[in-house]
Amino acid sequence: MSVPRSRILDLMKVQCRIFSSTFNPDRTRTGNKVLRERLKGPSVAAYYPRRLATYKDLKNLYPDLETWDEDEEDRLEHLQFLKQRGKGAPKKKRTGRGEF
Repeated sequence: MSVPRSRILDLMKVQCRIFSSTFNPDRTRTGNKVLRERLKGPSVAAYYPRRLATYKDLKNLYPDLETWDEDEEDRLEHLQFLKQRGKGAPKKKRTGRGEF
C-alpha cells in the first residue's frame, strides 16, 4: 500500500513550516544554503590593518610642507638612468587630427 504523493507533499510542507526551512519539493538548486550563511565582508575587512597616511597624502593635505619621499626619488632616479641608456618607456603615440 503506497501513500499518495499529495499526502507526502502536505507532510513536507508542515515539516518545513515547523523547522523553518524552505519547501522545495522539486529539489531545484535555489542557493538558499549560501544565502543563509553569515556575511564574510566585515571579517575580511577587519583582517587587514587600516591604511595609515602616506607621503602622498601628507603632500596633498599640506602642499606648503617640504616632504621628501625616498622611495619615489629612487624610482625617478632609476627611470632617469634607464632613459639615458635608451631603455626607458617608449614615447606615447601622438594622434591628432590628420596625423598618424
